[in-house]
This record gives sequence, C-alpha cells and structure tokens, in this order.
Amino acid sequence: MSAQPEEIERRWTGASPIRSGIVAPHAEPVVPLMNIANILTMLRIALVPLFVVALFVDGGHDPAWRIIAAALFGIAAITDRFDGQLARKYGLVTDFGKLADPIADKALIGSAVIGLSVLGDLAWWITLVICGREIGVTLLRLAVVRRGVIPAGRGGKLKTLVQSLAIAVLLLPLGGWLASAGMWLMYVAVALTVLTGLDYVGQAMRVWFAGGPGRTRGA
Repeated sequence: MSAQPEEIERRWTGASPIRSGIVAPHAEPVVPLMNIANILTMLRIALVPLFVVALFVDGGHDPAWRIIAAALFGIAAITDRFDGQLARKYGLVTDFGKLADPIADKALIGSAVIGLSVLGDLAWWITLVICGREIGVTLLRLAVVRRGVIPAGRGGKLKTLVQSLAIAVLLLPLGGWLASAGMWLMYVAVALTVLTGLDYVGQAMRVWFAGGPGRTRGA
C-alpha cells in the first residue's frame, strides 16, 4: 500500500497529528487557569485583608467584629481544605496553583497570629516560632528544589489543621475554660510546628545528599 501525501508530508516535516487535524489519543488536555481550584485559592488570598480589617475594627476587641473576623478566617481555612482536593481529583493542577496555594496559606496563618499578638491575645514567641518555621521551610524548599521534591506529609497537614482550630478559638470572644482550651490547642500547634519543621529539615538533608541535579522524589 502506498503512503498518502499527507502521511509523507508528516514524515518529512515532523508535523504533529494535532496540527494535521488528527487528535492523538494520548494528548494531555490543557488545564484552564480559571478553574474552581484556583478560584478558591484566589478567594482565600482576597479574604486575608478583609479578615485583618475585621480583626482590628474598634481596637480589635469588639465582640461582634471578632466573630466576623473568626467567620472570615473559617471560610478562608475551609477553601484551603477543598482547593487542593479538587485540583488533584479533577486534574486541575496548574503552575499558578502550586505557587499561589502555599502563599495563601502562609498569608492567612501569618496575618492571624501576628494580628493576635499585636492585640495582646497571643504571646509573641508563639508567633515567632510559627512564622519562623514557615520562612525556614520555604528557604529549605528553594535550596533543594533542583535536587528533589519533598512531598507534603500527614504531620504537616495535621499541623495546619490544629493551627487553624486554635486560631479560630482565640479569635472568638470567649472566656473561662473555652479561652484556656484555645491556648492549649495553640500549644499543641506549636509542638507540631516544631516537630514537623525538624522532620522537614531531615528530609531536606536526605534529598540534598542523596539526590542529584534533576532528580525528584515522588510527591
């Protein structure tokens, strides 16, 4: 059987089946930037300044505004729960999402603990530990990115969950044992923050010494 003119042209020019009007069965679909996962991430970023404003209205101790601030924080924290799941489940992972999602997380948690410390509701050493850990992990990630990728572990997810719960309780105008419960939750969050940070350092060292340029570890 003789080759058709179109087939001969593809052989000599290297034209792809897609350009020739034929869709290859293994072609990967293009993920749109404005998908539901990225929209939720951008919503979380947009809620951060609104949360900060609500937290500091009337000196930061008006019960109604503290409830509003806690509600905004809760909504933003919930979007963090779902955007990653939606992206992985429906194949909506994008480079923008990989960059924006951790930025949104750090902006939300960081603004909350700094705001609570400014208002005198949270010791500054706790805020420094939490923010210092996040900055240190970010620098480590940049240092080893060419040698390997460190997957997110369950400890890190648990740390974020406990941090969010503790912050939400401390934002609410509570007293007595409920306020004490919020502080104990925060102490647990600090312990998880330190432990997961040390674990990340260990993983980064293993990637640095065992991995080579261009090698990656499974995410």
